[in-house]
Amino acid sequence: MSDKFDLIAELREDQGKGASRRLRHQGKVPAIIYGAGRPPRSLMFDQNKVLKQLESEVFYSSILNIKVGEKSQAAILKDLQRHPAKHMILHMDFQRIVDDVEIKMNVPLHFLNEDIAIGVKEGGGAVSHLMNDVEVACLPKHLPEYIEVDIAELELDAMLNLSDIKLPEGVEIPALAQGPENDHGIVSIHVIKAAPIEDEETVESEVGEEGAEAGDEPAADAAGEESSDD
Repeated sequence: MSDKFDLIAELREDQGKGASRRLRHQGKVPAIIYGAGRPPRSLMFDQNKVLKQLESEVFYSSILNIKVGEKSQAAILKDLQRHPAKHMILHMDFQRIVDDVEIKMNVPLHFLNEDIAIGVKEGGGAVSHLMNDVEVACLPKHLPEYIEVDIAELELDAMLNLSDIKLPEGVEIPALAQGPENDHGIVSIHVIKAAPIEDEETVESEVGEEGAEAGDEPAADAAGEESSDD
């Protein structure tokens, strides 16, 4: 199970875009928390503290402990809106969780032994990450911070799929239950072929021929016009 992060929140009563804009000017992040059969509540967080915690990759796949005064609530981050140009969070959505209710969460994939993979060391290939995270379903106590995928035995021109992931106890990948067509590739090794570079003399020759052909047409037209004038 992931480590818990503490987030200190305050309740907010003002709603709407104008109120959210004022909060951001005050260094606050507007947010909402919902789920667990309870009404949604509007919250606000300190912008700088949130930005600092977001630097940790595991924040996005961890159980978060949201504190409002003396009360606290376990939750997960469901949506995050960033400013397109500024280092600023515009809004955050949190989902309350309870211990006996399954949750769905995107968890990072960590690929191991890339430098000694058979397809790299013996085949001279390069590793391509086709997916960087995967959606899992599990009880909160089984939520992993990340999932490791060992590719040491992956050969050249080979690929690992979702079904090749060794999942921790109590963790499932919902996509696999929807049929084999959803068993997407997650990592592969191939030789990266560079685009051929044409010989400089060949290019110049081709350009010269094209120029000559283009120059012939106006000359023929001019000759025709002169003969008609005659």
